[in-house]
Amino acid sequence: MEINTGNTAWLLLSSALVLLMTPGLALFYGGLNRSKGVLNMMMMSFSCIGLVSVLWVIYGFTLAFGVNGNDGLNTVIGNFSYFGTGTSGITEEWLFFGAKTGIPTYAFMGFQMMFAIITVALISGAVSDRMKFAGWVIFALAWFTLVYVPVAHWVWGGGFVGSKIRALDFAGGTAVHINAGAAALALCLILGKRAGWPRENMRPHNVPFVALGAGLLWFGWFGFNAGSELTVDGTTVFAFLNTQVATAAALVGWVVVEWIRDGKPTLVGASSGAVAGLVAITPACGFVAPLPAVLIGLVAGAVCALAVGLKYRLGYDDSLDVVGVHFVGGWIGSLAIGFFATAQVNAGITDPAILNASEGLFYGGGVTQLGRQFLGSLVVTLYSFAIAAAIALIIRSAKGLRVSPEAEITGIDIADHGETGYDLTPSGGAGTGGGAFAMAGLTGTTPAQADTEGKAASAEKVAG
Repeated sequence: MEINTGNTAWLLLSSALVLLMTPGLALFYGGLNRSKGVLNMMMMSFSCIGLVSVLWVIYGFTLAFGVNGNDGLNTVIGNFSYFGTGTSGITEEWLFFGAKTGIPTYAFMGFQMMFAIITVALISGAVSDRMKFAGWVIFALAWFTLVYVPVAHWVWGGGFVGSKIRALDFAGGTAVHINAGAAALALCLILGKRAGWPRENMRPHNVPFVALGAGLLWFGWFGFNAGSELTVDGTTVFAFLNTQVATAAALVGWVVVEWIRDGKPTLVGASSGAVAGLVAITPACGFVAPLPAVLIGLVAGAVCALAVGLKYRLGYDDSLDVVGVHFVGGWIGSLAIGFFATAQVNAGITDPAILNASEGLFYGGGVTQLGRQFLGSLVVTLYSFAIAAAIALIIRSAKGLRVSPEAEITGIDIADHGETGYDLTPSGGAGTGGGAFAMAGLTGTTPAQADTEGKAASAEKVAG
């Protein structure tokens, strides 16, 4: 094969950008969490980088994207055509619906690896402060194998959601966000509520972390969305631009709702609104024009700002609002394709040899594609929720799901990892009256102790 250096370089750069999103997610989730569980929360994201990377090379990629002709099984799961291929992935060209891309198969494998990593990591935000780390690792391994891999095949690898239902998903609204959001809801329902929720104050402990994490996610998301075109062309430009304007609009939408409802705009709200916009534009970014992208962002920011309050009405403890942002935002973006998709942005939409789908309602396509989007998203929602619940019930039956009440109160960082995110002990030793706190004019209960007891301490500023 003759490598197209431009396309290959763009995909490798996009892969690195998508990988950066997972440490960004760790900071975003870590800042939203309470201080006594910040390391556990971040460790859940970092563990996915290690675990999923290895599993993806061994069997994930081949089962998600391996093809074996037109047999019926291939619409459900891939085969082992890429298993044990040695170095052939360097010389083998990845084809896009039969068209040459000039991209080595292994470059595409690496790009999709980063998607698999962050999809699993997204789930962790729903279960902070109370899930055993060992239980999380088992859940992540099982859910990746039983849910993410087949769903990726259904949507992108020639499976029935893309080829039979003909639902569209440019960069992961269904395969990533709805998929992870449904699993997060199932897992937090089986796991149960945090001790003291919703009575106790469980606001974000480090808002600068939240903003930094959101910024890294925003930056990396350009690789996530624009990279999904694989090649560098006009659709790539649309995906890139739509990612920016939809995210900006969602930030505005969330802040406006928050300002009207609560009387004050917050940085946590702006950061969460940006993420909601990123989520919503993900499935549609390569199918819609910039002005509809702005509208998608505004709707996602406003609706997700309201949706995060559903957990208080319905009584499920989704700690960091994975359901309200990723599940709801993913559905908004997926359905938006049924309204705004146009072949003027992506000619492949109506090409029988490529996507063989329809344009959106507002572009003369009627409600056909809207129905397909609804059905495809519903299938993934039900499957992911059911399998995630089954996995969680099995782990719970083995007493491997939830930490002890004592460990939850004292802090999961200490219980599961033997470390803390912040060393707040006086440098001169406890009881000496010296050290950093004394020098700062602070005495008595330390912030770490106050957090352990679930009480506000005068020495700690809680934001969010």
